[in-house]
Amino acid sequence: MNYTRGSKKLFLISLICFGFTVTPLSPILAQEAKTTVETKAPAAAQTNTPAEEKPTGDITIAAMSQYFWRGYELSRNSVVIQPSVTVGYKGFSANLWGNLDTKPYFQGTADPNYASTWNETDYTLSYTRTMGLFNVGGGYIYYALGALNKDWPKRADAQELYLTVSLNTILSPSLTVYKELDHYRNWYFLFGVSQIIELNKVFSLKLEATASYLQSDYADAALFNAGAGYGGYPKFDGNALATNDRFSNFHDGKVTVSLPIKVTGYLSLTPTISYIFPLSDEAKNEMKGQGLKGAAPADRDSSFIAGGLTVSFTF
Repeated sequence: MNYTRGSKKLFLISLICFGFTVTPLSPILAQEAKTTVETKAPAAAQTNTPAEEKPTGDITIAAMSQYFWRGYELSRNSVVIQPSVTVGYKGFSANLWGNLDTKPYFQGTADPNYASTWNETDYTLSYTRTMGLFNVGGGYIYYALGALNKDWPKRADAQELYLTVSLNTILSPSLTVYKELDHYRNWYFLFGVSQIIELNKVFSLKLEATASYLQSDYADAALFNAGAGYGGYPKFDGNALATNDRFSNFHDGKVTVSLPIKVTGYLSLTPTISYIFPLSDEAKNEMKGQGLKGAAPADRDSSFIAGGLTVSFTF
């Protein structure tokens, strides 16, 4: 898919004008409207004691047409199942997330009949606090990574620290900064805006747009090309081949439209569709070089459309 340089610049300028990035654990549904009639407690029972804050939890299962992460194509021609469990209390939260590829993609092998593969488990600890118009927070993520299929090398695990800030205003502008500490050593800046339009008590429309900048601190083309499973984030040339230069440029953009459906007070369904695309020529070469389709990197895709359905139970 082609895009013009002018539209790319307009997209980036619009995002940066609004500010910062989508908060990682932001709610997917608009808040339920208050009841129009409130019963008042008898005078003797009234108290100024604040309501006790209780632990919260969320169980989510997503079925997606393809798995993308920061613009990288990590599955192809198969449905991926992504379960997630989150518990939170007084701003602290812990999340466990995983990816099951139901039919892993093969490349350069005679056997395409791979069984389903569990190839990633992520652990996240975070803290978020609201201060007036601002939501601020941070956390730690451990990525336990496996091979994309049985013939690919096992990917080295990754660890990240991140900080995030967003505004409680129209479009919820936000910025999240990630720092990878282990095998891939890079900075990843994610800018974003989002808006939820409540259509009625059951249906909402959610619009999101993000843009990123990737600053690599490490690149080893020999390791990358040898299929070692790591090698940092090298810059790719016009033939989509890795070099020893480090990547430093605008990276991936994503536009997402979703339709949250409140089934009950605890259960929701959310169909989603996203368009993922590079924000620079260097990113286009890199996303092709890291892609899965075809033996020749220059012939691979760099822009994608993906979608799916998410089921969430919140308590």
